[in-house]
Amino acid sequence: MAETVLDIRNLTFGYTKKKLLYKNFSLSLKVGEIVTILGPSGSGKSTLFELIAGNLKPMTGKIEKAPFSQVFQDPYSSFHPTYTVENQIADVADLQGIESLCRQIGFDYALLRKYPHELSGGQLQRASILRSLLMKPKLLLADEPTSALDNLIQLDVMKLLLKTLERVGILMITHDRDLAKWCSDRIIELA
Repeated sequence: MAETVLDIRNLTFGYTKKKLLYKNFSLSLKVGEIVTILGPSGSGKSTLFELIAGNLKPMTGKIEKAPFSQVFQDPYSSFHPTYTVENQIADVADLQGIESLCRQIGFDYALLRKYPHELSGGQLQRASILRSLLMKPKLLLADEPTSALDNLIQLDVMKLLLKTLERVGILMITHDRDLAKWCSDRIIELA
């Protein structure tokens, strides 16, 4: 029986009581699963991640989660501009196995010694994914993890994420319906 890494029960949340984004929302995610959240801008996709991360508090309901890491949609905002990418990864994760992971996603290991502004958006997004995986989470929150990547790199990154399913569960946000259909065990559409 696979371990449950995320259990959301009867979540209610809104920025105002008159306009709720979630009302009695429940979701369970286990190791080995990818659940994808689809929906238009403003439907609450990123808000759900903020609630799971504990940055926002639900009005009602309960969120239980295993140790998690996050891949942010905008990698530039998730790295400090005055430290090398490698130093920032080393601050939160053990670097053992990083060279192998770099090869698996077509990322030049030497780029880790650069500053975030010296990398392209796609390179920095792959560095963000490396950091998240090296943190050895049980739950991976992936907000548009491949949106800044070209099609071939997207495929490599998704194959790498799929390989991690033996030890993690992935909750992913994407606007890419085809990607969601290709890799997801379940798709949740928000209105």
